[in-house]
Formats: sequence, structure tokens, C-alpha cells
Amino acid sequence: MLPALSAAELISHLPRRPPDSHKGMFGTVAVIGGSRGMVGAPLLAARAALKLGAGCVRVGMIAEPHLPVDPLQPELMIDTASEVLRQKQFSVLVMGCGMGTQNVGMLAYGLDCPVPLVLDADALNLLAEYAELRALLSKRMAPTVFTPHPGEAAHLLNWPAPTVQADRVTAVQQLAQQLGGPVVLKGFHSLCADVDGKVFINNSGNPGMSTAGMGDVLAGMTASFLAQNMTPMHALCLAVHLHGAAGDTFARHDAIGMTASELTEQARHLLHQWQKNH
Repeated sequence: MLPALSAAELISHLPRRPPDSHKGMFGTVAVIGGSRGMVGAPLLAARAALKLGAGCVRVGMIAEPHLPVDPLQPELMIDTASEVLRQKQFSVLVMGCGMGTQNVGMLAYGLDCPVPLVLDADALNLLAEYAELRALLSKRMAPTVFTPHPGEAAHLLNWPAPTVQADRVTAVQQLAQQLGGPVVLKGFHSLCADVDGKVFINNSGNPGMSTAGMGDVLAGMTASFLAQNMTPMHALCLAVHLHGAAGDTFARHDAIGMTASELTEQARHLLHQWQKNH
């Protein structure tokens, strides 16, 4: 039996905020993505990063002209993806949300950045396709966290997708060992694995979360906890468990039509409750 993720255990690893806190103590997350037609994806990730505690969040949009401001979250600083990467004013980087599969050079640049990195969605597909990107990944000194769904996991492993689903534990262990960092294999009872082969099962979450944007929110939450100085594995596990628990809380009222934006708000309130009770 796999050990289960526990809110009480995970929340103990999130550093408490001292009375003299300031935004610089809680990191700056940069989210790179948003090709034409997919600009909502990095916004969902960025909003989640901000609302789950990052001190500052930047968004680098691939599509141009880029959105000058997020009217629902004006605290986000938005620029072109190339400019955000050039400035390097971030402590954690998220790549892949709505990124598309044409931006090989941009992902290569991100892999070369000496900060913790969260790879999601198309960043994972690009990694599976290009040996030069995997070579850059193998040279990274900073931690990298990976958030594939079963299709992306199959692409990375070069396995048929049904094989991944038939042996999810082996799949997530193989991914963590091959990629060199913590991995969540998303889905029913998501699995989180570290490079040492240890696997945890997540028992939160429900079918109402099967909607667009949920993975973007998870990537942003993971980055937020990394920015707040959690270890990569603890950051990923807390994000995964909180993400599902927020969905469960929402589903008590109505699971149908749950949106990623609503889940972010619920996760924020639930995190506060867990910290208060700890």
C-alpha cells in the first residue's frame, strides 16, 4: 500500500511568515506561455501562484500583441515572454502553460536558467521530442518539477498511454528517475514520486475537476510553494493534495461546472484554514 499525502504533515513544511515579512521574502514566480488562442493558461497559473502566497508574479506572453494587464488580477506584471526571460527577475520559473510546440529555443533558454523550474503541458511534449532539450535538462543544477498527465507521461517514456495507466506506479517512478526531479502523474488518485523511487498517493480530488485549466492552476500552486522555500518534493505534494482538496470542498455544493478559477479561490481559503489549525 502506498503512503497517502496528508494535509497535516505537508502544511508543517510551509514556512511561517514572521511579523516583519515583506514581498521579497516569498519569491518571484515567472510564468512563460500563452501562444495565440491560449493566453488564459499562463494567467490561470500566475493567479494561482499569487493567491497561494508568492510575493510577486510575472507573466511572459508568447502571443503578441500581449495582454497589457490582467483585468481580474492587475497585480500581475505582464510583458513579452522574451523580455521576462531576458530580465531574469524571478526566483522560480513555470514553462509550458499554453506554450505551444513551436518554442524550442525559448524552452532551451528556460532550462538554462539557474532557478527552480516547473515544467507542464507543452514543455513536457517538447522535452519528449527533442534530445537537445533533454541534454540541457540533464545539466541543470537547480531543481526541476514535472506535472504530466498520462498522455504526456506516455510521450516522455515512449510508452503506449494504456501501458502508463495499467502500471502508474512504475511509470511515475521511471519518470522521476529519468528526468531527475519530482513528478506528479495526474489523474484519478494522482501519484507523486521523487528521484529516490518513493511514491505517494493523493486521495483528494473528484470527477468535477475534469475541466480545462486545472493543470495550469496546479503548476502555479507548485511554483508558489517553491518560491516560499519549500523543498521541490514537498512543494509538489502540498500543491497536489491542496488542489484536490479544494476541488472536494467545492464539490460539496455542486461538482458540475467547476472551473479552475473558482478552484484557486477555494484552495486559498483552505490553505489558510490548514495553517490556522496546524
